[in-house]
Amino acid sequence: MKKLFLALVVLTSFIGNSQNKKGLKKSNLTVEQKVELLSKKMKLDLDLTDTQLTEVKKLLTIQASKREELKQQFKDKKEKGEKPSSDEIFAMQNKKLDDQIAMKAEMKRILNPEQYAKWEKLHSEREHKMKGRFGKKAKMKMEDDDLPPMKD
Repeated sequence: MKKLFLALVVLTSFIGNSQNKKGLKKSNLTVEQKVELLSKKMKLDLDLTDTQLTEVKKLLTIQASKREELKQQFKDKKEKGEKPSSDEIFAMQNKKLDDQIAMKAEMKRILNPEQYAKWEKLHSEREHKMKGRFGKKAKMKMEDDDLPPMKD
């Protein structure tokens, strides 16, 4: 009986650990590797021509390098213990939206109407999925913040 229980515990922990790994960790990849993977995925999804692929790669490289630069800035500020002011947050969000508008305009220029419609659909699905992931965490945190303070 003890052996059966021990085998069950080992099997359960093995299964639990194996399910936590979800493919490649993208954080370990370089900017160029991330761009290469994303551009190939877009070539498959949108059936891009070679000229479109090179233009998309350039655009994605610029976008990824900007993102890495911002990530480094956040990391540096966090290490110093600094928090952005409301004006800085507004400026960052405004710049992010401007960048998104520019990205859409460039993609519209590069892709044909059919490809652009498919890209828009895939992009909105991805955004919705990401909002769902982060929205749950934010909603849970907000619910915790709404609770009245406990009395001793």
